[in-house]
Amino acid sequence: MTEPPKAPAEPPKAPAEPPKTPAEPPRAPAEMPSVLVDPPPQTPAQVRRRATLAGVAVSVLLIVAIVLGSRLLRDFDSALLPYAVATVFLAFGVAYRYTVWVSAPGARRLFRQGWRAFFSADNFRKAPTALPKMIATYLGFQKFLGARSHARWAAHQLLFWGCILAALITFPLTWGWFTFTSSTGSGPGYEMRIWGFKVLGFDSLNAVGWLMFHGLDIAAVLVIPGASYFLWRRMKDRTAITGQRFAYDLVPLIALIVISVTGMLLTFSSIFLHGGGYEFLAILHMVSVVFTLIYIPFGKFFHIVQRPAAVGMQLFKYTARRKEGAAGVDGSGLLACRRCGQPIDTAPYVENLQGTMRDLKLDFDEWAEYCPRCKRVLRGNAYLSHVKKGFK
Repeated sequence: MTEPPKAPAEPPKAPAEPPKTPAEPPRAPAEMPSVLVDPPPQTPAQVRRRATLAGVAVSVLLIVAIVLGSRLLRDFDSALLPYAVATVFLAFGVAYRYTVWVSAPGARRLFRQGWRAFFSADNFRKAPTALPKMIATYLGFQKFLGARSHARWAAHQLLFWGCILAALITFPLTWGWFTFTSSTGSGPGYEMRIWGFKVLGFDSLNAVGWLMFHGLDIAAVLVIPGASYFLWRRMKDRTAITGQRFAYDLVPLIALIVISVTGMLLTFSSIFLHGGGYEFLAILHMVSVVFTLIYIPFGKFFHIVQRPAAVGMQLFKYTARRKEGAAGVDGSGLLACRRCGQPIDTAPYVENLQGTMRDLKLDFDEWAEYCPRCKRVLRGNAYLSHVKKGFK
């Protein structure tokens, strides 16, 4: 990227002035927090070593939780062993990649600022409802997708809640934490136990029993239309086609559809076909689930793990805006563009962004003090002044 010119071609507008030199400090309030001092960057070998240790530690903890939660494997179903092994690999992969991701300067700053805002007693005291609202907005209902397309938002909601429901059912059953037992051996009365303790008794022939035994079918009904919409969009939308990759963008959607369809076919086989083809469908379903669980940490689905960090960053921006607004910075808590005076973002957020750019040794961190329009104007003027100089 070209450096900003020392003097823009068009006259600046009040109330701000263009930078005289690249070294000019940002216009920030006197009480703006100091730049976070990060530890020296780690070598790739050190990052991999830390990530491997984190993955091993999380995997061991999960194995211990499975053994203890299943009452020393008394409630563990050996038929579900492949699923349990896949979740252990999932835990290792998530911990490994998350550690690598957090080791990057930008993610590390975001991570630290988010947790600092989360654990701040002052923030909780002044805005106790901010965190629940942001969790509901960014994690639950993903309102930011609705601004792009209502159809995409609806499909993502179906996909999201279907996967959440399936995970809440599948993981505890796979680990032996949930068990369903009947005193008669064949129902209709059943007891649901968690870690060996009775939680609920129900009749398998009523509505509650039907929901208990068909929860995964309900999840499949939600996932299939959501995944099918995104798969259709990936094949028809030119914007999506341009940058998509088969293994990264299409394989996850296909895997979800295969899991959902084979799961529903298992129910269909047991009810209408008296178990015909059940063994083949069970193996196909197991293979697709195991593959997807192992694939999650290294594919597009990893954004599920990264998404909570967005809540921390939004909380950081929200609390910074409240503090600076109360202090009277620009009347709104926002830092103004150095060229046109339009608000950009909170001063702490801009300073955090500049610190990340300095960590990455990007020599244009003062560009963060300009609004998007002024950045385009300055780049255009620099191009006309230097690249096209002498041409008519």
